[in-house]
Amino acid sequence: MIKSMTGFGRATSQGEKRSFDVEIKTVNHRYLDINIRLPKSLLSLEENIRKLISEKLKRGKVDLFITQNILQKEDLEAKFNKKLADSYVRCLEEIRGTYSVRDDISVSLIAKFPDVISLEYKEEDLEEIWNCLKKPLEKALELLVEMRKREGNKLKEDIISRCQNIKDMVDAVAQRAPQIPIEYKEKLQNRLKDLMDEHSIDEGRLAMEVAIFADKACIDEEIVRLNSHIEQLKVTLDLEESVGRKLDFIVQEMNREANTIGSKANDLEICNFVLNMKSEIEKIREQIQNVE
Repeated sequence: MIKSMTGFGRATSQGEKRSFDVEIKTVNHRYLDINIRLPKSLLSLEENIRKLISEKLKRGKVDLFITQNILQKEDLEAKFNKKLADSYVRCLEEIRGTYSVRDDISVSLIAKFPDVISLEYKEEDLEEIWNCLKKPLEKALELLVEMRKREGNKLKEDIISRCQNIKDMVDAVAQRAPQIPIEYKEKLQNRLKDLMDEHSIDEGRLAMEVAIFADKACIDEEIVRLNSHIEQLKVTLDLEESVGRKLDFIVQEMNREANTIGSKANDLEICNFVLNMKSEIEKIREQIQNVE
């Protein structure tokens, strides 16, 4: 089953201490290009996030947005700097002894001095945060993949329809091809009759010229290969893997065979078929650019 590279997914989670909003969208790209926007406090989880995305997606430009809402602010605690407090007390005692001033050293006074008591963030439990974030991330990826599958089915239907159009034209070319040497022989005979006496025509030489032309204009191998590529394209569409690059290669080969048929056949009707084939092949190629 092919998947499109275009998709969108969104999910949220609600925990006791925090909630997460996860939004992910993808568009076509040659490789897997992951761009993540998340709070600075979660940067240490980026590798886990990338690994999870890489398990679900193989190609595409991925934009992931994560928003964290803190519900319980339990990550702050007061810290007492004893060495700094001791230094302040020594300074105050020295001032008291030097100037004989009233002694009013108290806990509240010392606590007011800068950095004696400071607020620091507690070290967060990253495993707990990851378990809370992982659920909405997996859900958003699931919704994204489902959307890519639906879009992929539509692409598959269109590609198969166009493959059938190409197959019909190839069959028409195959029916037309045997007539080309016969028509060439008739035209050559008529020209020779106009130029010389009918009895002076060398039938052996005429047969040789027709044989040489038929060999140069033979497109049997190209027709076989083009039919093979069409069938291979259909089979590839049903593979349970990333097939975008493989499909692109097959379409290039289809285009190559169509060009060869047009150049070798030397026939206006076949050239018209080839032009229509190339138009359908180009439309398939455009569709495949968005296949994972």
